[in-house]
Amino acid sequence: MVYLAAGISGLTGIVGTFFVKEYLGLSAAFLAALGFWAGIPWALKMPVGHLVDLIWRWKAWLVFFGAALIAASLAIMIGLIEHTAAMRALMPVAHWFVLAALLGPTGYMVQDAVADAMTVEAVPRVDAQGRPYDAAQRKLMHTTMQTLGRVAIIGGSVLVALANVILFQGASALPQAQKAVLYAEIYKLALIIPAVSLLGVALAGVLRRRQWARLRRQGHAEAEIERMLAVHGEQRTTPNWWVLGGSLVFAVITVSVGLSELRFAKEIIFSGSLGVLLFLLWRLARELEPAAREVLVATALVLFVYRAVPGPGAGSTWWMIDQLRFDQAFLAELSLIASTLTLAGMFIFRRYMAEKSIAQIIVMLTFVGTALGLPIIGMFYGLHQWTAAHTGGVVGARFIALVDTALESPLGQIAMIPMLAWIANSAPAHLKATYFAVMASFSNLALSGAQLGTEYLNRIFVVTREVRDHATGAILVRADYSEMGVLLIGATLIGLALPLIAVGIVRIAGLRTA
Repeated sequence: MVYLAAGISGLTGIVGTFFVKEYLGLSAAFLAALGFWAGIPWALKMPVGHLVDLIWRWKAWLVFFGAALIAASLAIMIGLIEHTAAMRALMPVAHWFVLAALLGPTGYMVQDAVADAMTVEAVPRVDAQGRPYDAAQRKLMHTTMQTLGRVAIIGGSVLVALANVILFQGASALPQAQKAVLYAEIYKLALIIPAVSLLGVALAGVLRRRQWARLRRQGHAEAEIERMLAVHGEQRTTPNWWVLGGSLVFAVITVSVGLSELRFAKEIIFSGSLGVLLFLLWRLARELEPAAREVLVATALVLFVYRAVPGPGAGSTWWMIDQLRFDQAFLAELSLIASTLTLAGMFIFRRYMAEKSIAQIIVMLTFVGTALGLPIIGMFYGLHQWTAAHTGGVVGARFIALVDTALESPLGQIAMIPMLAWIANSAPAHLKATYFAVMASFSNLALSGAQLGTEYLNRIFVVTREVRDHATGAILVRADYSEMGVLLIGATLIGLALPLIAVGIVRIAGLRTA
């Protein structure tokens, strides 16, 4: 249910894009920088993950806390749309938006730390006869478990995409005032997201009470039932002061530098965070065998570089909206197609993900992703106009976007699932949440690095969309997509080169990935 709630979080994705574009005068570079800050809470999974291990019996309270943060983020967005003047009187609109953009990810991160640890625990280490499963069986089971987790997330996004297709029918033709009403209603509808995760806690409580009742009827004593249902087993987790101390250093670096006016604040935070995480990974790796440590180093390097690849940023979506005339309804249809095919692709490629190494998967995804990026670049230079002229208007911009989305959609999760399965399979039993959180924090920090790279690209190749004063209709900023083509080409070439270089380094060093 926690993963399902994360999937439903996409309900505000399209409305958020159009709200920012139509109401907030924020640049593509600013939004890329905001993406960097919004990714920082995910790196804070370290102390939260360790906290889950320490208070395993009361972990449900962390789900409640995460739900409260998500609800607060949604409430701010509702206030910005319905009570703009009152909100502006308290604090600038951009500051409110930044606060909402930080609270939401923090709430999802807290809940995710709990759910991740439970997926590790859900895979047994021994069979019914007490015999340990071999490595291949465990890898397949962890791959299946992580696939089911992604199914819950993507299943939620399918429901959201269906809702968006219905909600955004005819939205592009609405007057601006009615659009604002629609946007507010969607954010109110999104309040179901924290409710879903809380429903999961309630259902878990019901199931646990049924277990107690069944075991009582079988004649088991209370103490014995407590031991049988103690999910954490007999192992007790003691505070790891390296993890807690490292997390404190990370927090101090982030807050002090973030609140300062240093020119390179984001770069300092990224470098400091990376240093802390590498140190913590080294400390945790000491509990592994030498061969497992080598696999950890190689796998972490390849995954970090792959996920740190920058993209074109929000400007590409603005260009599609303004130049290709992709409206809210069509973007909702693209989202539905992507989510549905991703769901199917996870089952189709499950065996492939379990049998191939992460390095092999990354190489395949890099080449396929680059090839699928070419039609988008082509459309900037008029590909869709040429194909429409030679097909009687059938193969236009929307047709190309639909086909490209259909082919590309399953690829994102093909990289995620083996990574999560590897982390879960490597996690020590008594530190499952801690290990998962540190490894996931390292991986998520790569996404902050990608946002940083995206900001650099957007500062070099500047893209602006039209911004109007809603009171007077006057144009405040004129649209300029002249550098969009170079931006797309640059992001594509970087996305091709960096992962291949990382895999090449690992191969030359003679290391093996998971």
